[in-house]
Amino acid sequence: MNMVSGLEEATGRPGGSAGMDDTDLARSQEYALLGSLLQRAPDADFLARLSQLEGSDTPLGEAHAQLAQAAASASAEKVRREYFELFEGVGRGELLPYASYYLTGFLNERPLAHLRADLGRLGLERADGHFEPEDHLGTLCEIMSGLAAGRFEASSGDEASFFSRHVSPWAGRLFADLEKARSARFYKAVGAVGRIFIAIEAEGFGMETRSHA
Repeated sequence: MNMVSGLEEATGRPGGSAGMDDTDLARSQEYALLGSLLQRAPDADFLARLSQLEGSDTPLGEAHAQLAQAAASASAEKVRREYFELFEGVGRGELLPYASYYLTGFLNERPLAHLRADLGRLGLERADGHFEPEDHLGTLCEIMSGLAAGRFEASSGDEASFFSRHVSPWAGRLFADLEKARSARFYKAVGAVGRIFIAIEAEGFGMETRSHA
């Protein structure tokens, strides 16, 4: 079964990215990168690979270059402590990266129930032994990565709907909050990448919707 950050495909349907174009491959990789960085602190090997990211003269490319610089100047131990302060903390971290919290002010509220219903329609369920609520932004980014890569049996309309319902209403705000969080140093650059990328995705899905209107 395909695993997606504590979720698994309930039906065991085969998925894959054969024939995926370069744009969707890049989108899938960007979501996977953000999902990984939100789910756990990067280790020394991951930081070394991030330091090799190449930038460009686009806003996202410039954010990639800043992330590479932040990774090159960071230590795994300091980033691990930073991640703890931001997302875990003693009792709670500085930020709560859950859709329910950002949309209602409370955890485990209606946005989570709506998400679980949509995951069910996509044939995804939480894996045994995984207790993180599914509306964690790291999980949602990994689901979007799978949708962009064609790893799930879903249409482009399903992907657009999932983004508009579960990511677009709040992810940009979380990434902006991450950029200015008191505890953020390395993660300021992660926040910038996420904020810019989500804005690009929102524009892209908006153009797609208008073209089919």
